[in-house]
Amino acid sequence: MPNVVVIGAQWGDEGKGKVVDLYAGEAEAVVRFQGGNNAGHTLVVEGEKIILHLIPSGILHPDTVCCIGNGVVVDPQVLLQEIDGLRAKGRWPGDDALVVSGAAHVILPCHRELDKAREGRAGRAQIGTTGRGIGPCYEDKASRKGVRVADLLEPEALLPKLEALLDERNALLRHLGAPPFDPRAVWEELCAAGERIRPFVGDVTGRLHRWTREGRKVLLEGAQGTLLDIDHGTYPFVTSSNTTAGAACTGTGLPPRDLHAAVGITKAYVTRVGAGPFPTELHDAMGDRLRERGGEFGSTTGRPRRCGWLDLVALRSACRMNGLTGLAVTKLDVLEGIDPIRVCTAYRLDGERVDHVPARAEDLERCEPVYEELAGWTEPLAGARSPEDLPANARAFLDHVAEATGCPVVLASVGPGREQTVEFANPFTLCD
Repeated sequence: MPNVVVIGAQWGDEGKGKVVDLYAGEAEAVVRFQGGNNAGHTLVVEGEKIILHLIPSGILHPDTVCCIGNGVVVDPQVLLQEIDGLRAKGRWPGDDALVVSGAAHVILPCHRELDKAREGRAGRAQIGTTGRGIGPCYEDKASRKGVRVADLLEPEALLPKLEALLDERNALLRHLGAPPFDPRAVWEELCAAGERIRPFVGDVTGRLHRWTREGRKVLLEGAQGTLLDIDHGTYPFVTSSNTTAGAACTGTGLPPRDLHAAVGITKAYVTRVGAGPFPTELHDAMGDRLRERGGEFGSTTGRPRRCGWLDLVALRSACRMNGLTGLAVTKLDVLEGIDPIRVCTAYRLDGERVDHVPARAEDLERCEPVYEELAGWTEPLAGARSPEDLPANARAFLDHVAEATGCPVVLASVGPGREQTVEFANPFTLCD
């Protein structure tokens, strides 16, 4: 049985939570492999809205084991709040359903404060960070000063690590005009959280290797989106981790040969939160319509998302970088009643046609989209459950996306509910 990776193919917020939730019904394990609680997944199950930031979406399936891999940065308080929240809703399947890698790095209070202080100081040069401390935590990981989940279980060894780390971080916080942190107070908070997290800490990598040998179906869940990748995204307006399919290996310990399929999630249009270039952004009534009909407000920050037409240049790039074997197109229903529908097929940069995403954000900012117009439809899609239920023009839109990207559409979402889905192919059975 295959291991399937689910990746955001745009600037995040593509609807990965719903797609992972759908595929988790078949998978025996769902694994988060990068990012932190800067990513929010909104699910609607039986009419109830559930927002998760750290725990994989598969937690809503009682027979699925959810794992948080070594590539994730974990805020202990957020993790515990999510566990408590699911318990309060009667949605917690039991402690055996969650495994957290001891090698995952821990977001500390100083990381959050540093994140906010930097953004506040940046003024108009802000990149739009969520202020959750993700970047500073990855910095400490790269500089080999970080605290890991396993450290929370060893209080005596933890305190000197915190003292060394905070000696440097407090100096920077003071420089930025932010208050410093008392190492012992932070230590006490982390020790208390560690005792509550202890039952969930385990060897995620070892489990994944065993499950792969046993032929179990494993779903690997990414956060954010391809265009926010620290190396391949619109740098510097990116996140602090690798968001592409390759991170599924480094963030879990699985080798590349054990990734059998990759599904990229894309909206039928494009959104972006925060600063950075966005060639197809709409600053008119159509942009407002997409935002209102699509409910385009961040599940983590509540910020309104910037909206624009589908960018096939960027989507082709995402398909190549991730080796996508299928596309899941979400929010197709939001395009109902729009005629014509525009899609960007190329850019113009300094008068010349460009068929790729420029490496420099400054160049992408100057790109003008070249549009192609497609016929729209007026028929409601909410009740569609099979490809035959879709209007001809909606099918033609999906066919155009597949042809333009060279990647088949395997799923289309026609509403927020779990059941409001049209499946063309199943990524698990395709690889059997």
